[in-house]
Amino acid sequence: MANIELNLALYKKLYLIRRSEELICQHYFDDEMKTPMHMSMGGEAISVGVCHALTDDDQVYGTYRSHAAYLAKTGDTDNFFAEMHGKVTSLQKGKSGSMHLAAPESGLMVTSAIVGTSVPVAVGAAFAQQQQGKENLVVAFFGDGATDTGVFWESLNVACLMRLPVLFICEDNNLAVHSSKSARNGYKSILDIVSKFECNVFSSESTDVESIYNLILDVISKKKESQIPCFVHLKYYRYLEHVGTSMDFDSSYRSKKEFQEWQKKDPVDLQEKKLFALGQKREVRNVETDLDVQIQRSFDWARSAPFPTANELYHDVYA
Repeated sequence: MANIELNLALYKKLYLIRRSEELICQHYFDDEMKTPMHMSMGGEAISVGVCHALTDDDQVYGTYRSHAAYLAKTGDTDNFFAEMHGKVTSLQKGKSGSMHLAAPESGLMVTSAIVGTSVPVAVGAAFAQQQQGKENLVVAFFGDGATDTGVFWESLNVACLMRLPVLFICEDNNLAVHSSKSARNGYKSILDIVSKFECNVFSSESTDVESIYNLILDVISKKKESQIPCFVHLKYYRYLEHVGTSMDFDSSYRSKKEFQEWQKKDPVDLQEKKLFALGQKREVRNVETDLDVQIQRSFDWARSAPFPTANELYHDVYA
């Protein structure tokens, strides 16, 4: 039997991320948001499915494509849009921009602009959890491009060797900026290689958020049962350019036809249709209306908020 409450909660997070990014796209060229944007459109089901399965105390370490993970873990649009606009009212006081979001009180520990760099930090955090006798999980999000880095393999090896409480979540869009895996990898399957390590390996090509959520529940259960790390390989399609708010299908590296095939299974549309089939159309529209109000209010508040003063540069500096 379908869990209506669960599916509404999942849709709420999907819609929050999609509408927030659509608003960024709508206003980015007003030139009030100075930070580069790496958008999450197309991959929202991964962040939502994973984060919804976690507890508030579980920790998440993300990438420069940070919006979905941040909003899925926190639901906080006030801080999100304040930081997009570089305002002092954000938690980071306008100093982090889109690529270095953090909300430790909600378990979103940090996101990083450099490929692969959050993975070893997550492994270190998992070691700390283990040493302190805590049972919280640590999640490392990274793209398939990060698996080309040495630090990924070193981190995976150490985590397996020390049996650390970490989930490696590979968000595979087949691209490292514009380079496909066929142009980068001297092997056919990342799963074949990772499966040789002492870890549990899972994979899915689904864009259905409930399916991913249920998979992650299984992953967590397996992690607790086996006491070894888990590697989860999840496919998606990046709708927009590597950085920016546009779709470019006049390029040599992907086609409009490919996008159209993936768009047929758009995660937000899939979840909306599922809820309509469950007789929840009015509830869906109420969720959308409430979130539209929240997002616009946060965006307007961010635009009117003050910028940090020059003295703010000397605060929160540890050296």
